[in-house]
Amino acid sequence: MGHVSMTSLFAADLPSADRAPQLRAALLAAAFTADGLLDLLGASAYAALARSETVPALRATRGDSPLDTLVRLFLLQRAVPAERAAAVLPLAECVADGWLTETAGEVRATVDVRPYGGPEGDDWFIVSDLGCAVGGAGGIGSREKGVVLGIGGASTTLAGITVREPVGSALDVGTGSGIQALHAAQHATRVTATDLNPRALEFTRLTLALSGAAPADLREGSLYEPVGAETFDLIVSNPPFVISPGARLTYRDGGMAGDDLCRTLVQQTGDRLNEGGFAHFLANWEHAEAEEWQDRLRAWVPAGCDAWIVQREVQDITQYAELWLRDSGDHRSDPAEYEARYDAWLDEFEARGTKGVGFGWITLRKSAAAAAGDASVVIEEWPHAVEQPLGPAVEAHFARQDYLREQDDAALLAAHFTLATEVVQEQVGLPGAEDPEHVVLRQNRGMRRATKVDAVGAGFAGVCDGSLPAGRILDAIAQLMNEDPVLLRDRTPQAIRLLVEEGFLEPLPPGGRVAE
Repeated sequence: MGHVSMTSLFAADLPSADRAPQLRAALLAAAFTADGLLDLLGASAYAALARSETVPALRATRGDSPLDTLVRLFLLQRAVPAERAAAVLPLAECVADGWLTETAGEVRATVDVRPYGGPEGDDWFIVSDLGCAVGGAGGIGSREKGVVLGIGGASTTLAGITVREPVGSALDVGTGSGIQALHAAQHATRVTATDLNPRALEFTRLTLALSGAAPADLREGSLYEPVGAETFDLIVSNPPFVISPGARLTYRDGGMAGDDLCRTLVQQTGDRLNEGGFAHFLANWEHAEAEEWQDRLRAWVPAGCDAWIVQREVQDITQYAELWLRDSGDHRSDPAEYEARYDAWLDEFEARGTKGVGFGWITLRKSAAAAAGDASVVIEEWPHAVEQPLGPAVEAHFARQDYLREQDDAALLAAHFTLATEVVQEQVGLPGAEDPEHVVLRQNRGMRRATKVDAVGAGFAGVCDGSLPAGRILDAIAQLMNEDPVLLRDRTPQAIRLLVEEGFLEPLPPGGRVAE
């Protein structure tokens, strides 16, 4: 489909981006930034605002500073005297362009504008519908079909796991208020953003303009329909992944049965990625009675792609229904209506044999090895804390998969390794025992994994400084432990392979070996 015009009837109630640079300059001059908010509100009120609780922020902005005025206008959606707004903003232009309305000497914001700190200290602004700066479990309390949310936990998670290498082209599917497109604009020559909701495309236009980013190619339509057969170096999507009975809310409900929207999006990605390109998605998936969830997701991976799928959380069907009923404010509706909606959700799950719903992220990479039938597909459950941004760790994961595909056991024993940065060893056992029951290696970076190792594994990891090949290290360990070196060399490569796969050991390139 073609570009969405600012004359679109769907955008008639939204501001114009024509003079966004002047508004941006005024916001920055008043320190209406992520850092400025934290300084003004304090940590407690700032955190409360992220939970959609406004009372602490209202109390913290009872002054008459320029920043107080802007927070009340754009974040708390309160009316302020026109003369106060005029002292901070180009008031006439903001009213003419539709950012503010003026009535009886007071002005109000027409949209929610939230400061957002970019990865390089950039001062960005996310524009969304009033009261929708934060979605998810906090509850936006809106049942408007076309409502456009601002930034929330899901948005920042997806931005954090995305690989940020310079690319020629990037695609944001289901752009919403444009957060992912804004990130992509920093390292992609060309950004395309699509959404089924035309209002979302206009919010993306506003977000990019007010953040000082280059405009994106905005296209209306579902999933990959707006881009046809075009291919991209990077694809990102925080789709309407909620598994629900019907398509009541555009921002949330996919409109397909069960998890079919997420499955379709992932399966169709292989044809849209360029060689070496990455695709990152947030998704929900069903835990069905008749199959393992890992098998379900493995069937989603398109031909020609490697995949890393991480399940972060699982909810039973009652928890899941309650979460999203609260999200849309149904828990504050008529009790009979709430019960009917809850019942419909459970009917849907019962009919599909769904016992739970998983949430997590899916990363695909187009690779020649996968196209040749040697795809790396890793599906795991990891509910523990990780270090964001995780993009560098995601890229490193696929690099390690490439390395391991090329190494047989003999090559691993001839290779040189170093222990990854900030890996520590923990010994677990009864107090006073001569030897530990087991040893744990723990990462303090990236996925922050922990893995049990035996005495050989602990000793091997402890001396990996790149100076000796793995086989010679094992020979020395065998001599110390009075073991047969041949048997030790036979049984250890699989353990080395696992330590490399999980990022505890880093292989050195042949030309980069430390001198023996």
